[in-house]
Amino acid sequence: MSSTMLMERTGMGTAGMASPGIGSPNPSTMPGMSNWVVLPRCEMKFEKCTGGFKITCSCEDEVACGALQNLCKMLAGGMCSCCCTYNGITMCQCNFCCGSCKCEFTKDGCCITCTSGDKACCDMLQACCDCIKCCCEKGCCCYMMFNNTPVCCGSC
Repeated sequence: MSSTMLMERTGMGTAGMASPGIGSPNPSTMPGMSNWVVLPRCEMKFEKCTGGFKITCSCEDEVACGALQNLCKMLAGGMCSCCCTYNGITMCQCNFCCGSCKCEFTKDGCCITCTSGDKACCDMLQACCDCIKCCCEKGCCCYMMFNNTPVCCGSC
């Protein structure tokens, strides 16, 4: 299934921690005790908006779209963050704790909007958006997370 990705969760959500290569087993885990997750793969679009930014995640097929929307339905409402990796190594991680994030469903995925009424927080959110967009456009894989649990991965 080309619309999903298998990844090992060790290191995800931990600043400065490189995660092992995607698809490679972690030798420190015992058989049957691993921490793997299958994520819907999507195309991501980043754009600034008044007070913050928007990330639109669009899936190729309805199975991936349904998985993304179900994960968002279960996890949205907690802290929203994003992690960009290059060859399995974390390039940047942004936590959007200074804004209010909401997730709305679209016909082929979801749209996550993070905004703040505070000028300084808005500037930080938009700077995070610029950083993530640059990483994504240059070949990084981007993971959207709620409560440090990935809900989707993709690129621009």
